[in-house]
Formats: sequence, C-alpha cells, structure tokens
Amino acid sequence: MKSTEKQVIINNLKDQIDSYSHFYLADISGLNAEDTSDLRRLCFKQDVKLVVTKNTLLRKALESSAKNAEELYDALKGNTSVMFTETGNVPAKLIKDFSKKRKKPVLKAAYVEEAVYMGADQLDALIAVKSKNELIGDVVALLQSPMQTLLSQLQSGGNTIHGVLETLKERE
Repeated sequence: MKSTEKQVIINNLKDQIDSYSHFYLADISGLNAEDTSDLRRLCFKQDVKLVVTKNTLLRKALESSAKNAEELYDALKGNTSVMFTETGNVPAKLIKDFSKKRKKPVLKAAYVEEAVYMGADQLDALIAVKSKNELIGDVVALLQSPMQTLLSQLQSGGNTIHGVLETLKERE
C-alpha cells in the first residue's frame, strides 16, 4: 500500500473519530463470513458503523484527532475493528448480545462520554452508561414529580371545598 493511500485512510479514520461522539475497539477475528455478515447487518440496523482497520493507521488517526485518547494505544494489538456510534451504550449491548452465541466480538476498549474504558470486563459498565437524552429525561421526570404532587394536592383541596359547599347548599 502506498503512503498516499495510507494517508487517505488515516484522514478518513480521523474524520470519523472526530465526527462521532463514541467509539469502541473490538476484536472480531475468527468470525466466519456468515457471522461477520450478521454482525455488520446488526450494526447497520442500530446505527453503528463498523470499520476494520490496521492498528498503526488507527493509532496515527487517534494521534491527529481532537479527542484525548492516548490510553487506547495499549489496546491496539492484534486484530482491531472500530465501532462508531452516536449513542454510547448501543455497541456494548450489541457486543454482549452477539457474543452470547459466539465467542466474538470481544471488547478491547471504548471511548464513551469522553472517558476511556479498557477491557472486556467493562462491558456491563458501558451498558449502564446513559446517553445525554436519557439523562435529560431523568432530570425532567424528577423535576415534574414535585410539581405534579403539588397540583394534585391543590386539586384535591379544591374538590374538598367544592364538596363542603355542596353539602352546605343542600342543608339550606
């Protein structure tokens, strides 16, 4: 491969790293053609972009990207595939579900919510990571709860006053 071709690949990887909020490094080596096709299809359905790349090219792309991901360099050994996504926990769920029937893919590392997770033992922690929209929904629900309680209490107080007035009206 010529150095100009390598530079094009590095620039494409750098652009993807910079444009996606989260990415996972996984090992999918050893999957047969059918399993690889199933994995790619599943990734496509869940808006995850799966790219197989050389470690040296990926390292150069990481070095030139705007993200602070030096900790990921240790994971760049053996076969590496990159899963790009906008939702932080989707690839973790995908890896866990897909690897129930097969031994691969194996999580090597992940860059999620500007934090680095190393090793397959971090898979459950990554599944539990909530996206920005989920966190906003939780905050809105927490803020709505006291307001709904107050409104229901005011409403029940109004019903009580209405009931007392009706009773007084009937007595007359």
